[in-house]
Amino acid sequence: MDWPDWLPSVTASAIALLVVDLVVRVTAVAVVPVNRRPSSALAWLLTIFFIPYVGVVAFLLIGNPKLPRARRRKQREINRLILDSTKGMDLVSNDHPWPPWLAGVVELNRNLGSMPLVGGNSAVLCGEYDEAIQAMARSIDGARDYVHVEFYIMTKDATSEPFFTALERAVQRGVKVRLLLDHIGSLRYPGYRRTIRFLDDIGVEWHPMLPVQLHKLKYQRPDLRNHRKLLVIDGELAWLGSQNVLDRSYNKRGNLKRGLQWQDLMVRLEGPVVSGVEAMFITDWYSETDELLQAERPEVSPVGSPGRLECQVVPSGPGFDGENNLKLFNALLYSAQRRISITSPYFVPDESMLSAITTAAERGVDVELFVSELGDQALVHYAECSYYENLLRAGVRIFRYPAPYVLHAKHMTVDEEVAVIGSSNMDMRSFMLDLELTLMVCGREFSDDLRRVEDTYRAKCTELTLQEWLGRSRWDVIKENVSRLTSALQ
Repeated sequence: MDWPDWLPSVTASAIALLVVDLVVRVTAVAVVPVNRRPSSALAWLLTIFFIPYVGVVAFLLIGNPKLPRARRRKQREINRLILDSTKGMDLVSNDHPWPPWLAGVVELNRNLGSMPLVGGNSAVLCGEYDEAIQAMARSIDGARDYVHVEFYIMTKDATSEPFFTALERAVQRGVKVRLLLDHIGSLRYPGYRRTIRFLDDIGVEWHPMLPVQLHKLKYQRPDLRNHRKLLVIDGELAWLGSQNVLDRSYNKRGNLKRGLQWQDLMVRLEGPVVSGVEAMFITDWYSETDELLQAERPEVSPVGSPGRLECQVVPSGPGFDGENNLKLFNALLYSAQRRISITSPYFVPDESMLSAITTAAERGVDVELFVSELGDQALVHYAECSYYENLLRAGVRIFRYPAPYVLHAKHMTVDEEVAVIGSSNMDMRSFMLDLELTLMVCGREFSDDLRRVEDTYRAKCTELTLQEWLGRSRWDVIKENVSRLTSALQ
């Protein structure tokens, strides 16, 4: 029997495809697990094996969780600068009976993020969304020399108008205003172009953070984002926390249709720790502009310090070698002796954090977790839900903040005198992919203030029980398990 003339070429093509497929799979097994969590490596390998071509392209685009080499070099330069300029400046009280485990946590933060623990600070919480924007605007109105602004999302709308008009007044007074906003983070929301036109018109010097601008040859992994939120006035006053600068609905059509409202928490700081917050702005400004603002950073000094709190800034993100925020959280979870309260809008822990939090509950520590009943991001919300059964069985109490509010605040209190607050979620994105800013505060007065905020959450929340959770539908369980797998693709 004669074979068709085209058959040999088809056979050769099929063999070539099989060889390529085999080479891709073998190469993936050798390359993907390098310096990667086992769960993340397994998720990537499964993706490449089941959908090889899509999986390979996705891995090439977003498989590297580190910033470009030049940005990491700049981060190391800033770290050395901070270490050199803060030697002997650990301005802490020697007579306070801090828990014996605290010194190790402070040393951990210092080794990872370079920042010292400094005393003589005051901190005031602001949990009302519109009031926080107006209060930050009043702070800007008090600026004499300069204002440094850095937020993940900034949009000029009716709610954020006071903030932007305060910037305009500052420029008109001759105050130098520098502003950073995350490129992709802000671009995704209505009003971005109107906002940057306004900044140009009023004379603010602004730059997009981690820009993905192919026409300018600016590119890195597109989902590596700068998630920090901070405001510094004259090196004397600072704001940080979870809130972005736009309407609490985030102006998206889907959010407006569902009536979603973000619930956030900001903190106003005075004292030597302001220099640490400003160091984060200086770092990110240097990364984006190659301009080092070292000369404008005031020296850390206890003279005239306005308060009694001891604070330590903890930066984290893909510019560092390790996961600074995750290590801090785990250290606190293992150190706690009596009580832990966690608030996180996106709680998707890795294996180490899941073990730390369940171990804390199992050794008798009272552990409670505040989360949103309604998630604004479906995949993340279902991934979070996939951990509830393990947490509940370990004895963790889970409180769900009622819809239509999205509890977006990010903080934790440990025992009676230690707390953390900032921009970092407790999920793998914040641990590995986002640049975050976390503040550790030591002082009973601040912990008590934060406990009162947690009390208001608890009064509004519904507590989730294990029996109730086990009664959910099989379809929900499937969605949770699939979402949990996708959360590891990092």
